Amino acid sequence: MKRRGASAVEFAVVAPVLFLMIFGMIEYGRLIMVQQIITNASREGAREAVLDGATSTSVTDQVRIYLQGTSIDPNDVAVAFNVAPQTATAGNPVTVTLTIDFNQVSWLPGQWFLSNTTMRAQTTMRREALASN
Repeated sequence: MKRRGASAVEFAVVAPVLFLMIFGMIEYGRLIMVQQIITNASREGAREAVLDGATSTSVTDQVRIYLQGTSIDPNDVAVAFNVAPQTATAGNPVTVTLTIDFNQVSWLPGQWFLSNTTMRAQTTMRREALASN
């Protein structure tokens, strides 16, 4: 009994599942990496937001400066605040929230696994104030 084409047929059956698993692992790995990057960027933005003289523009600029060295386009990230940094009073919390659609940062062409996922990172810090005399 000849089995010359058996391995080719077996590979044809197993290959789609194998490639699907590999691409899925790549996408979820990218998801975790991007989540860590935007979490760090939100921390940098919150740190800027709690300083005296901080404005919404300076915080957004700080977030974009942090993202410059990453694989994420700073223009794809939306920056939001619970209260504008310039209006926050001493001791009150200021929250910086970053959001980005995973479609903007996916490494795979097309929309396979996480196409409708919106990633979000949020950091809250208390507003600082100069010491009074």
